[in-house]
Amino acid sequence: MLPSEQTPRQRIIEAITGTRRSSYQLAQMLGIRERQVEEHLAHVVKTVARDKTRRFILDPARCQDCSFVFRDRRRLTSPSRCPHCRSEAIASPRYGIDPSESTRL
Repeated sequence: MLPSEQTPRQRIIEAITGTRRSSYQLAQMLGIRERQVEEHLAHVVKTVARDKTRRFILDPARCQDCSFVFRDRRRLTSPSRCPHCRSEAIASPRYGIDPSESTRL
């Protein structure tokens, strides 16, 4: 469990820095609903975009049946169904924060 003195967004940033986590994992860590995590993530993206030393990473969702990858999807939420095979077995997207390329010299 992360310190509660921080805001949920600060705790999310701390939890995904240097690693990848799904919204479900973040919800379990923070003790809040998954939809709340997804709402906070939209703001986390904006916060990280202002910081030139870090960048937000979105590992896209993937269909577990046909391996279709949702590369062009810009929403942070998990899709409900695969457009190719119509399967609902979708692996959730994972979120992370890494140092930006320009700071990795």
